[in-house]
Amino acid sequence: MTRIHDVPVYVSRKDEIEAQLYNLWRRAKLHLSLPLRIELEPSKQMVLIIDQEHWEVVDQNQYDLPILAWLDFKDAGRSSLHTPVGCRLNYYHYMANRLRGKALQALEQELNQRLKADDANVIPLKPE
Repeated sequence: MTRIHDVPVYVSRKDEIEAQLYNLWRRAKLHLSLPLRIELEPSKQMVLIIDQEHWEVVDQNQYDLPILAWLDFKDAGRSSLHTPVGCRLNYYHYMANRLRGKALQALEQELNQRLKADDANVIPLKPE
């Protein structure tokens, strides 16, 4: 995952992640095996990689060349679960902004789906 530090950043901006999506990612970090690779529709060329520290959209046809990355989530001292979380959004390509919304939507759908499947596989404890 060090490739985002090896490629020059086109533009870096402050961003906010909605609380619902951020909290979903926090649950995924506890229950799923990371990193996850999520293909962005309709093209199978762009993939969203989710790990413990950041999210990045890469071009898998170009050896996972970074296109877009969410880094440095500002959740320290967060006092409520319903507030958005600040982060840094790095653009590595001039057209990366077109993928931002699509990537966040795909992330939410995929994490919801995988966490529901994980919940279905949990065996409830029997009271004694």
